[in-house]
Amino acid sequence: MARTSRFPGFYKMTVEERRALVSEATGADTRDIENALEGGGLDAETADKFVENVLGTYALPYGVALNVRVNGKDRVVPMVVEEPSVVAAASNAAKMVRASGGFQATADEPLMTSQIQLTGVVDADRARAAILAAEREIVDLANRAIPGLAVRGGGARSIEVRTLGTPADAMIVVHVVVDCRDAMGANLSNTVAEAVADRLAELADAKVGLRILTNLCDKRRVRVTCRVRAEELATEDMDGNLVIDGVVNASRFAELDPYRAATHNKGIMNGIDAVVIATGNDWRAVEAGAHAYAARGGQYAPLATWKREGAALVGTLELPLALGTVGGTLRVHPGARLSLHMLGATGARDLAMAAAAIGLASNLAAVRALATDGIQRGHMALHARSVAVAAGATGDKVARVAQMIVEARDITLEAARQALENLAQREGDGAVAADD
Repeated sequence: MARTSRFPGFYKMTVEERRALVSEATGADTRDIENALEGGGLDAETADKFVENVLGTYALPYGVALNVRVNGKDRVVPMVVEEPSVVAAASNAAKMVRASGGFQATADEPLMTSQIQLTGVVDADRARAAILAAEREIVDLANRAIPGLAVRGGGARSIEVRTLGTPADAMIVVHVVVDCRDAMGANLSNTVAEAVADRLAELADAKVGLRILTNLCDKRRVRVTCRVRAEELATEDMDGNLVIDGVVNASRFAELDPYRAATHNKGIMNGIDAVVIATGNDWRAVEAGAHAYAARGGQYAPLATWKREGAALVGTLELPLALGTVGGTLRVHPGARLSLHMLGATGARDLAMAAAAIGLASNLAAVRALATDGIQRGHMALHARSVAVAAGATGDKVARVAQMIVEARDITLEAARQALENLAQREGDGAVAADD
Protein backbone atom coordinates (compact mmCIF):
# COMPACT_ATOMS: atom_id res chain seq x y z
CA MET A 1 0.00 0.00 0.00
CA ALA A 2 1.28 3.50 -0.83
CA ARG A 3 1.70 5.70 2.23
CA THR A 4 -1.68 7.19 3.06
CA SER A 5 -3.53 8.46 6.10
CA ARG A 6 -7.00 8.08 4.58
CA PHE A 7 -8.76 5.00 6.00
CA PRO A 8 -12.55 5.23 5.57
CA GLY A 9 -14.46 3.37 8.27
CA PHE A 10 -11.39 3.02 10.46
CA TYR A 11 -13.38 3.58 13.66
CA LYS A 12 -15.64 0.62 12.82
CA MET A 13 -12.74 -1.84 12.64
CA THR A 14 -11.42 -4.01 15.43
CA VAL A 15 -8.15 -3.12 17.11
CA GLU A 16 -6.43 -5.97 15.26
CA GLU A 17 -7.77 -4.78 11.89
CA ARG A 18 -6.60 -1.24 12.58
CA ARG A 19 -3.13 -2.44 13.50
CA ALA A 20 -2.88 -4.43 10.29
CA LEU A 21 -3.99 -1.48 8.15
CA VAL A 22 -1.63 0.98 9.82
CA SER A 23 1.18 -1.55 9.54
CA GLU A 24 0.62 -1.88 5.81
CA ALA A 25 0.44 1.88 5.28
CA THR A 26 3.39 2.94 7.44
CA GLY A 27 5.73 -0.03 7.32
CA ALA A 28 5.56 -0.60 11.07
CA ASP A 29 5.52 -4.34 11.76
CA THR A 30 2.28 -5.58 13.37
CA ARG A 31 4.31 -7.50 15.95
CA ASP A 32 6.17 -4.33 16.87
CA ILE A 33 2.86 -2.49 17.23
CA GLU A 34 1.47 -5.20 19.48
CA ASN A 35 4.63 -5.52 21.57
CA ALA A 36 5.06 -1.77 21.97
CA LEU A 37 1.47 -0.99 22.92
CA GLU A 38 0.04 -4.04 24.66
CA GLY A 39 -0.35 -3.13 28.32
CA GLY A 40 1.10 0.32 27.76
CA GLY A 41 4.42 -0.90 26.37
CA LEU A 42 6.39 -0.37 29.58
CA ASP A 43 6.98 -2.93 32.32
CA ALA A 44 7.44 -1.99 35.95
CA GLU A 45 11.11 -2.97 35.99
CA THR A 46 11.90 -0.58 33.12
CA ALA A 47 9.69 2.12 34.61
CA ASP A 48 11.74 1.87 37.81
CA LYS A 49 14.71 3.15 35.81
CA PHE A 50 12.74 6.18 34.56
CA VAL A 51 11.58 7.78 37.80
CA GLU A 52 11.73 7.27 41.55
CA ASN A 53 9.50 5.34 43.95
CA VAL A 54 7.87 3.32 41.17
CA LEU A 55 4.90 1.08 42.00
CA GLY A 56 3.95 0.25 38.42
CA THR A 57 2.83 1.94 35.21
CA TYR A 58 -0.24 3.93 34.20
CA ALA A 59 -1.58 3.36 30.70
CA LEU A 60 -3.42 5.85 28.49
CA PRO A 61 -5.22 5.24 25.18
CA TYR A 62 -2.95 5.29 22.12
CA GLY A 63 -4.76 6.25 18.93
CA VAL A 64 -3.87 7.68 15.54
CA ALA A 65 -5.08 10.79 13.76
CA LEU A 66 -6.03 10.07 10.16
CA ASN A 67 -6.44 12.12 6.96
CA VAL A 68 -3.38 14.23 7.81
CA ARG A 69 -1.36 15.66 4.94
CA VAL A 70 1.52 18.02 5.74
CA ASN A 71 3.56 19.65 2.95
CA GLY A 72 2.11 17.16 0.48
CA LYS A 73 3.02 14.09 2.54
CA ASP A 74 0.50 11.82 4.24
CA ARG A 75 0.98 11.16 7.95
CA VAL A 76 -0.55 8.65 10.32
CA VAL A 77 -0.06 10.63 13.52
CA PRO A 78 0.10 8.83 16.88
CA MET A 79 -1.76 10.47 19.77
CA VAL A 80 -1.84 9.53 23.46
CA VAL A 81 -4.74 11.20 25.26
CA GLU A 82 -7.45 10.36 27.77
CA GLU A 83 -10.08 12.90 26.66
CA PRO A 84 -12.88 11.57 24.44
CA SER A 85 -13.32 13.13 20.98
CA VAL A 86 -9.80 14.59 20.66
CA VAL A 87 -8.53 12.00 18.17
CA ALA A 88 -11.82 11.85 16.25
CA ALA A 89 -12.09 15.63 16.08
CA ALA A 90 -8.54 16.09 14.82
CA SER A 91 -9.05 13.39 12.18
CA ASN A 92 -12.33 14.94 11.03
CA ALA A 93 -10.86 18.43 10.75
CA ALA A 94 -7.79 17.06 8.97
CA LYS A 95 -10.14 15.46 6.43
CA MET A 96 -11.66 18.87 5.65
CA VAL A 97 -8.22 20.43 5.31
CA ARG A 98 -6.98 17.52 3.19
CA ALA A 99 -9.80 18.05 0.68
CA SER A 100 -8.61 21.64 0.25
CA GLY A 101 -4.90 20.82 -0.17
CA GLY A 102 -3.66 19.88 3.30
CA PHE A 103 -1.48 21.70 5.81
CA GLN A 104 1.57 23.77 4.91
CA ALA A 105 4.25 24.02 7.58
CA THR A 106 7.70 25.44 8.24
CA ALA A 107 9.99 25.12 11.24
CA ASP A 108 12.94 27.17 12.43
CA GLU A 109 16.35 25.70 13.05
CA PRO A 110 16.38 23.74 16.36
CA LEU A 111 17.83 26.52 18.50
CA MET A 112 17.56 26.38 22.27
CA THR A 113 18.70 29.00 24.76
CA SER A 114 20.83 28.48 27.86
CA GLN A 115 20.40 31.15 30.53
CA ILE A 116 23.15 32.19 32.94
CA GLN A 117 22.16 34.67 35.64
CA LEU A 118 24.89 36.93 37.05
CA THR A 119 24.19 38.84 40.27
CA GLY A 120 26.02 41.45 42.32
CA VAL A 121 26.80 43.41 39.18
CA VAL A 122 28.56 46.71 40.02
CA ASP A 123 28.84 48.20 36.52
CA ALA A 124 26.29 46.64 34.16
CA ASP A 125 27.44 48.53 31.08
CA ARG A 126 31.08 47.52 31.55
CA ALA A 127 30.08 43.91 32.28
CA ARG A 128 27.90 43.73 29.19
CA ALA A 129 30.67 45.09 26.98
CA ALA A 130 33.22 42.65 28.40
CA ILE A 131 30.99 39.64 27.81
CA LEU A 132 30.13 40.62 24.24
CA ALA A 133 33.80 41.19 23.46
CA ALA A 134 34.50 37.60 24.59
CA GLU A 135 31.68 36.02 22.56
CA ARG A 136 33.99 33.76 20.52
CA GLU A 137 35.70 32.53 23.67
CA ILE A 138 32.35 31.75 25.33
CA VAL A 139 31.03 29.91 22.27
CA ASP A 140 34.22 27.81 22.07
CA LEU A 141 34.02 27.04 25.79
CA ALA A 142 30.41 25.93 25.38
CA ASN A 143 31.23 23.66 22.45
CA ARG A 144 34.02 21.95 24.36
CA ALA A 145 31.39 20.88 26.88
CA ILE A 146 29.20 19.25 24.20
CA PRO A 147 31.65 17.74 21.69
CA GLY A 148 29.25 15.08 20.43
CA LEU A 149 26.71 17.70 19.36
CA ALA A 150 29.35 19.68 17.51
CA VAL A 151 30.34 16.53 15.59
CA ARG A 152 26.69 16.14 14.49
CA GLY A 153 26.65 19.67 13.08
CA GLY A 154 25.12 21.40 16.09
CA GLY A 155 26.58 23.34 18.97
CA ALA A 156 26.69 26.82 20.45
CA ARG A 157 26.15 29.55 17.87
CA SER A 158 26.07 32.95 19.59
CA ILE A 159 25.43 34.81 22.84
CA GLU A 160 23.03 37.54 23.91
CA VAL A 161 23.34 39.77 26.98
CA ARG A 162 20.40 41.29 28.84
CA THR A 163 20.36 43.64 31.82
CA LEU A 164 17.50 43.29 34.30
CA GLY A 165 16.47 45.24 37.39
CA THR A 166 17.49 48.74 38.44
CA PRO A 167 21.02 50.16 38.82
CA ALA A 168 20.75 49.44 42.53
CA ASP A 169 19.97 45.74 42.09
CA ALA A 170 21.07 45.07 38.54
CA MET A 171 21.57 41.56 37.26
CA ILE A 172 22.82 40.35 33.93
CA VAL A 173 21.39 37.38 32.06
CA VAL A 174 23.51 35.83 29.34
CA HIS A 175 21.86 33.69 26.69
CA VAL A 176 23.90 31.09 24.85
CA VAL A 177 22.07 30.00 21.70
CA VAL A 178 22.60 26.28 21.00
CA ASP A 179 21.70 24.35 17.84
CA CYS A 180 20.48 21.01 19.22
CA ARG A 181 19.91 19.25 15.88
CA ASP A 182 17.42 16.39 16.42
CA ALA A 183 17.52 16.47 20.24
CA MET A 184 14.98 18.32 22.33
CA GLY A 185 18.02 19.94 23.92
CA ALA A 186 17.26 20.46 27.60
CA ASN A 187 20.25 18.51 28.93
CA LEU A 188 22.55 19.94 26.28
CA SER A 189 21.50 23.50 27.11
CA ASN A 190 21.92 22.95 30.83
CA THR A 191 25.40 21.50 30.28
CA VAL A 192 26.36 24.60 28.32
CA ALA A 193 24.99 26.93 30.99
CA GLU A 194 27.06 25.27 33.69
CA ALA A 195 30.18 25.12 31.53
CA VAL A 196 30.39 28.84 30.79
CA ALA A 197 28.99 30.32 34.01
CA ASP A 198 32.24 30.81 35.93
CA ARG A 199 34.01 32.50 33.02
CA LEU A 200 31.05 34.83 32.50
CA ALA A 201 31.13 35.78 36.18
CA GLU A 202 34.84 36.62 35.89
CA LEU A 203 34.22 38.82 32.85
CA ALA A 204 31.34 40.63 34.54
CA ASP A 205 32.98 40.83 38.00
CA ALA A 206 29.80 39.27 39.34
CA LYS A 207 28.48 36.16 41.06
CA VAL A 208 26.93 33.13 39.35
CA GLY A 209 23.18 32.74 39.87
CA LEU A 210 20.92 30.29 38.05
CA ARG A 211 22.22 28.21 35.14
CA ILE A 212 19.49 26.49 33.13
CA LEU A 213 17.70 26.52 29.79
CA THR A 214 14.58 28.56 29.13
CA ASN A 215 11.48 26.76 27.89
CA LEU A 216 10.44 29.91 26.05
CA CYS A 217 12.31 28.64 22.99
CA ASP A 218 11.13 31.44 20.72
CA LYS A 219 14.00 30.90 18.28
CA ARG A 220 12.59 27.41 17.61
CA ARG A 221 9.14 28.19 16.27
CA VAL A 222 6.91 26.22 13.95
CA ARG A 223 4.26 27.71 11.67
CA VAL A 224 1.31 25.92 10.09
CA THR A 225 -1.32 27.25 7.73
CA CYS A 226 -4.31 25.72 6.03
CA ARG A 227 -7.05 26.81 3.69
CA VAL A 228 -10.50 25.16 3.86
CA ARG A 229 -13.21 25.68 1.26
CA ALA A 230 -16.66 26.64 2.50
CA GLU A 231 -18.29 23.48 1.16
CA GLU A 232 -15.99 21.33 3.28
CA LEU A 233 -17.11 23.12 6.44
CA ALA A 234 -20.87 22.89 5.87
CA THR A 235 -23.05 20.88 8.24
CA GLU A 236 -26.49 19.36 7.74
CA ASP A 237 -28.03 22.50 9.19
CA MET A 238 -25.60 25.26 8.26
CA ASP A 239 -24.16 26.57 5.01
CA GLY A 240 -20.37 26.58 4.78
CA ASN A 241 -20.15 30.36 4.48
CA LEU A 242 -22.11 30.74 7.70
CA VAL A 243 -19.70 28.31 9.35
CA ILE A 244 -16.77 30.46 8.19
CA ASP A 245 -18.41 33.51 9.75
CA GLY A 246 -18.88 31.62 13.01
CA VAL A 247 -15.27 30.41 13.11
CA VAL A 248 -13.93 33.89 12.32
CA ASN A 249 -16.10 35.28 15.11
CA ALA A 250 -14.73 32.69 17.55
CA SER A 251 -11.18 33.58 16.51
CA ARG A 252 -11.80 37.28 16.98
CA PHE A 253 -13.27 36.62 20.42
CA ALA A 254 -10.04 34.85 21.42
CA GLU A 255 -7.96 37.73 20.06
CA LEU A 256 -9.82 40.22 22.25
CA ASP A 257 -10.35 38.24 25.45
CA PRO A 258 -7.66 36.32 27.39
CA TYR A 259 -10.35 34.26 29.14
CA ARG A 260 -11.51 32.91 25.78
CA ALA A 261 -7.92 32.70 24.47
CA ALA A 262 -7.00 30.31 27.30
CA THR A 263 -9.66 27.80 26.22
CA HIS A 264 -8.93 28.43 22.54
CA ASN A 265 -5.28 27.49 23.14
CA LYS A 266 -6.22 24.52 25.30
CA GLY A 267 -7.95 23.10 22.23
CA ILE A 268 -4.74 23.50 20.24
CA MET A 269 -2.67 21.82 22.94
CA ASN A 270 -5.16 18.91 23.10
CA GLY A 271 -3.72 17.83 19.77
CA ILE A 272 -0.09 18.86 20.23
CA ASP A 273 0.31 17.36 23.71
CA ALA A 274 -1.13 14.04 22.53
CA VAL A 275 1.54 13.79 19.81
CA VAL A 276 4.27 14.96 22.19
CA ILE A 277 3.39 12.26 24.73
CA ALA A 278 3.11 9.55 22.06
CA THR A 279 6.62 10.35 20.82
CA GLY A 280 8.22 10.35 24.28
CA ASN A 281 8.77 14.10 24.45
CA ASP A 282 8.35 16.58 27.31
CA TRP A 283 4.81 17.93 27.13
CA ARG A 284 5.27 20.15 30.22
CA ALA A 285 8.11 21.99 28.49
CA VAL A 286 5.99 22.38 25.36
CA GLU A 287 3.06 23.73 27.39
CA ALA A 288 5.27 26.19 29.26
CA GLY A 289 6.79 27.53 26.06
CA ALA A 290 3.46 27.77 24.25
CA HIS A 291 1.67 29.71 26.97
CA ALA A 292 4.62 32.01 27.64
CA TYR A 293 4.73 32.77 23.92
CA ALA A 294 0.99 33.45 23.91
CA ALA A 295 1.56 36.15 26.54
CA ARG A 296 4.64 37.72 24.95
CA GLY A 297 2.78 40.92 23.98
CA GLY A 298 1.62 41.68 27.51
CA GLN A 299 -1.83 40.14 27.11
CA TYR A 300 -2.51 36.43 26.71
CA ALA A 301 -3.48 35.83 23.08
CA PRO A 302 -4.48 32.96 20.77
CA LEU A 303 -1.75 30.88 19.17
CA ALA A 304 -3.96 30.24 16.12
CA THR A 305 -6.20 32.65 14.24
CA TRP A 306 -8.78 32.21 11.51
CA LYS A 307 -9.65 34.65 8.70
CA ARG A 308 -11.95 34.63 5.71
CA GLU A 309 -10.41 34.82 2.25
CA GLY A 310 -13.22 34.84 -0.28
CA ALA A 311 -15.14 31.58 0.01
CA ALA A 312 -12.45 29.93 2.10
CA LEU A 313 -11.35 29.84 5.72
CA VAL A 314 -7.63 30.35 6.36
CA GLY A 315 -6.01 29.29 9.62
CA THR A 316 -2.55 30.15 10.90
CA LEU A 317 -0.75 28.73 13.93
CA GLU A 318 2.63 29.77 15.31
CA LEU A 319 4.29 28.63 18.52
CA PRO A 320 7.67 27.54 19.90
CA LEU A 321 7.97 23.77 19.79
CA ALA A 322 11.05 21.96 21.09
CA LEU A 323 10.80 18.27 20.25
CA GLY A 324 13.39 15.58 19.80
CA THR A 325 13.71 12.40 17.79
CA VAL A 326 16.86 11.17 19.56
CA GLY A 327 17.91 10.68 23.16
CA GLY A 328 16.21 10.24 26.50
CA THR A 329 12.92 8.35 26.64
CA LEU A 330 13.07 7.70 22.91
CA ARG A 331 15.83 5.14 23.38
CA VAL A 332 14.01 3.26 26.13
CA HIS A 333 10.26 3.36 25.55
CA PRO A 334 9.13 1.04 22.71
CA GLY A 335 5.94 3.04 22.24
CA ALA A 336 7.92 6.23 21.56
CA ARG A 337 10.14 4.45 19.03
CA LEU A 338 7.08 2.97 17.34
CA SER A 339 5.45 6.40 17.12
CA LEU A 340 8.39 7.93 15.30
CA HIS A 341 8.53 4.98 12.90
CA MET A 342 4.80 5.11 12.24
CA LEU A 343 4.88 8.85 11.73
CA GLY A 344 7.85 8.63 9.39
CA ALA A 345 9.53 11.56 11.13
CA THR A 346 12.85 12.43 9.48
CA GLY A 347 14.01 14.65 12.33
CA ALA A 348 12.98 17.03 15.09
CA ARG A 349 11.74 19.76 12.77
CA ASP A 350 9.68 17.26 10.78
CA LEU A 351 8.08 15.98 13.98
CA ALA A 352 7.34 19.53 15.14
CA MET A 353 5.52 20.34 11.91
CA ALA A 354 3.36 17.22 12.17
CA ALA A 355 2.50 17.95 15.81
CA ALA A 356 1.63 21.56 15.03
CA ALA A 357 -0.62 20.47 12.15
CA ILE A 358 -2.56 18.30 14.60
CA GLY A 359 -2.80 21.31 16.91
CA LEU A 360 -4.33 23.44 14.17
CA ALA A 361 -6.70 20.61 13.20
CA SER A 362 -7.81 20.28 16.83
CA ASN A 363 -8.45 24.01 17.02
CA LEU A 364 -10.47 23.97 13.81
CA ALA A 365 -12.59 21.11 15.11
CA ALA A 366 -13.29 22.96 18.35
CA VAL A 367 -14.18 26.36 16.91
CA ARG A 368 -16.28 24.79 14.15
CA ALA A 369 -18.22 22.83 16.76
CA LEU A 370 -18.73 25.98 18.82
CA ALA A 371 -19.91 27.85 15.74
CA THR A 372 -22.41 25.13 14.77
CA ASP A 373 -23.81 22.43 17.07
CA GLY A 374 -21.98 23.43 20.24
CA ILE A 375 -19.07 21.61 21.77
CA GLN A 376 -21.06 19.13 23.83
CA ARG A 377 -22.97 17.25 21.15
CA GLY A 378 -20.09 15.30 19.66
CA HIS A 379 -17.92 15.36 22.76
CA MET A 380 -20.56 13.93 25.08
CA ALA A 381 -21.58 11.27 22.58
CA LEU A 382 -18.05 9.91 22.72
CA HIS A 383 -17.80 10.49 26.46
CA ALA A 384 -20.89 8.30 26.88
CA ARG A 385 -18.83 5.22 26.05
CA SER A 386 -16.53 5.88 28.99
CA VAL A 387 -19.54 6.34 31.25
CA ALA A 388 -21.00 3.06 30.00
CA VAL A 389 -17.77 1.22 30.81
CA ALA A 390 -17.67 2.83 34.27
CA ALA A 391 -21.21 1.55 34.85
CA GLY A 392 -20.05 -2.00 34.13
CA ALA A 393 -20.95 -2.44 30.47
CA THR A 394 -18.77 -4.81 28.45
CA GLY A 395 -18.59 -6.03 24.86
CA ASP A 396 -21.39 -4.84 22.57
CA LYS A 397 -23.30 -3.49 25.58
CA VAL A 398 -20.91 -0.52 25.75
CA ALA A 399 -22.19 0.95 22.47
CA ARG A 400 -25.80 0.08 23.29
CA VAL A 401 -25.74 1.67 26.73
CA ALA A 402 -23.90 4.72 25.35
CA GLN A 403 -26.56 5.17 22.67
CA MET A 404 -29.36 4.87 25.25
CA ILE A 405 -27.98 7.56 27.55
CA VAL A 406 -27.14 9.87 24.63
CA GLU A 407 -30.69 9.57 23.30
CA ALA A 408 -32.02 10.22 26.79
CA ARG A 409 -29.69 13.24 27.07
CA ASP A 410 -28.65 11.98 30.48
CA ILE A 411 -24.98 11.03 30.24
CA THR A 412 -24.44 10.15 33.88
CA LEU A 413 -23.20 7.09 35.71
CA GLU A 414 -26.61 6.57 37.30
CA ALA A 415 -28.36 6.70 33.92
CA ALA A 416 -25.83 4.26 32.45
CA ARG A 417 -26.38 1.80 35.29
CA GLN A 418 -30.12 2.01 34.79
CA ALA A 419 -29.72 1.49 31.02
CA LEU A 420 -27.51 -1.54 31.67
CA GLU A 421 -30.09 -2.96 34.07
CA ASN A 422 -32.85 -2.39 31.50
CA LEU A 423 -30.80 -4.22 28.87
CA ALA A 424 -30.28 -7.16 31.23
CA GLN A 425 -34.00 -7.34 31.93
CA ARG A 426 -34.87 -7.29 28.23
CA GLU A 427 -32.37 -10.01 27.42
CA GLY A 428 -33.63 -12.05 30.36
CA ASP A 429 -37.22 -11.78 29.14
CA GLY A 430 -36.09 -12.76 25.66
CA ALA A 431 -34.39 -15.87 27.00
CA VAL A 432 -37.52 -16.96 28.87
CA ALA A 433 -39.67 -16.41 25.81
CA ALA A 434 -37.31 -18.49 23.72
CA ASP A 435 -37.45 -21.34 26.26
CA ASP A 436 -41.24 -21.22 26.22
